[in-house]
Amino acid sequence: MAKKKNSNQAKGRYSYDSEIGGSLVEFLNKNVTPYPTEAGGPKFELVKVTEQKDLMLNVARMHAEQEYNRIMDLVAVLQKQANEIKRRLYITDAVHAAYYQFQTYPGQIYHLVWDNLKKRTILEHMGPDEWTTSPPDHYDYLARVKWLGDFTWVEVDKEGNVAGPTIQTSSGSDEQS
Repeated sequence: MAKKKNSNQAKGRYSYDSEIGGSLVEFLNKNVTPYPTEAGGPKFELVKVTEQKDLMLNVARMHAEQEYNRIMDLVAVLQKQANEIKRRLYITDAVHAAYYQFQTYPGQIYHLVWDNLKKRTILEHMGPDEWTTSPPDHYDYLARVKWLGDFTWVEVDKEGNVAGPTIQTSSGSDEQS
């Protein structure tokens, strides 16, 4: 390879060609290099690579942890929704397995009852507080339920709002889905 001697192709006031390591480097602009290029240049400190790596790693971990926590919050919301759907399916199965002899209507509230005399679950119109005297002694009220428009059933509280996940089994223990 032919060596160019002092070509200074840029022909700039602050530009010059330089010979580095036995090779000619064209247009070495001392004004734009991050390090001094001559003996009288300003002092500079070398970047401490290990400290820089530690800083970068800590920042990366902080941002990754923030993203991880955000995703875990979303997972918690999805888990709650999945549990609510599972609970609806459990209540729906319980209602469809119950015995009843009347027409049910969407949006209406009914009661799942364990009949101790007949040893079966029944669906009842009247709740424990809706009898003129008192409910039959052989009834154990399990849940207050409402038929939704999508043909599923959901447990509700006295105001008709979706209730918490407890239903009593015929053995009297609380069961959770």
